[in-house]
Amino acid sequence: MMVAAGAAVTSPFNFPNPEAKNKLPKWKGFNLLDFFSPDPSSGRKATTEEQFKWMSDWGFDFVRIPMAYPAYLKFDRSRNITPEEVYQIDEQAVERIDKLVSAAHKYNMHVSLNLHRAPGYCVNAGFNEPYNLWTDQKALDAFCFHWNMWAKRYRNVSSKKISFDLLNEPSMREDMNDQHSKRTSVPGETYRKLALAASEAIRRENPMHLIIADGNDVGTSVIPEIADLDIAQSCRGYHPGIISHYKAPWAMKDTENIPEPKWPGQVGDQYLSRAMLEKFYKPWIELVQKGVGVHCGECGCWNKTPHAVFLAWFGDVLDILTSNGIGFSLWEFAGDFGVLDSRREDVRYEDWHGHKLDRKLLTLLMKY
Repeated sequence: MMVAAGAAVTSPFNFPNPEAKNKLPKWKGFNLLDFFSPDPSSGRKATTEEQFKWMSDWGFDFVRIPMAYPAYLKFDRSRNITPEEVYQIDEQAVERIDKLVSAAHKYNMHVSLNLHRAPGYCVNAGFNEPYNLWTDQKALDAFCFHWNMWAKRYRNVSSKKISFDLLNEPSMREDMNDQHSKRTSVPGETYRKLALAASEAIRRENPMHLIIADGNDVGTSVIPEIADLDIAQSCRGYHPGIISHYKAPWAMKDTENIPEPKWPGQVGDQYLSRAMLEKFYKPWIELVQKGVGVHCGECGCWNKTPHAVFLAWFGDVLDILTSNGIGFSLWEFAGDFGVLDSRREDVRYEDWHGHKLDRKLLTLLMKY
């Protein structure tokens, strides 16, 4: 097996990091949502080269690109996709992703490609999948096909410049089309099977390719079942959700009858504090100490949380992560979670080349 062979070679994560034992660099940067939507016609405005220059000038060195696989396919979008159409790559769309990657590399940024929507699974509803990634072999085969394609495309690109983040925020969901249906953990052996298969597909092209797996339970839990593999793991900076996703309709069924967030302070039936964050991140810090690379692939706060509460909480999140050598990636650069154009009602924005800049948030991010 190619994975077994890959495990015997020198790890692609061996970057010097004097602050901690983390095998991954302490990258910091942003998620770019250019290819986030499964429908290209409803996608975000393209990230510009000028924006990459701003990121670089501000000291950031990392971008994560969460992709919905249908965004780079050709198929009849007037009906649900078929299993056969999952293989119909749109070369022009893939070239647009290549262009985004090249622009990031021009400004010396590491790029992490992520399947936010993979064949048979997405943490979000809004697109009908033809099968289930966790239970159907045809879905897993398609998943590996897509990762082999990307690995082949970047076969000769250094692991210092590109990584492959297998699947955004895994979980088991009773109803794939219901955003609020009950979620459970992916069984460890099921996750291991997926990680091994995808790793083999990727490292068939280059055994030094850098692979990252998002934590179980929607990115929150360490995956002990793959800790022995040459795969890094990605945590999240959204805990507790009452802070990060306050009034977010996709995260909460009831967005009206919820207590106003405080940090620190009593909110509903729990006291929110730095201590709860330290408990939450302890397994991730221990994973670093065991020699597994860790990065926080997503973090941040939706725009309905009071800004002062957000910054107080987020300062603790970033301090805990970075003091343990764990880098981070804000969701997103421009938009409701971002440093630009976040549409918060309690921020005095600074005009930045026609954009509204949240200078306080940017200053906090640059501090770490």
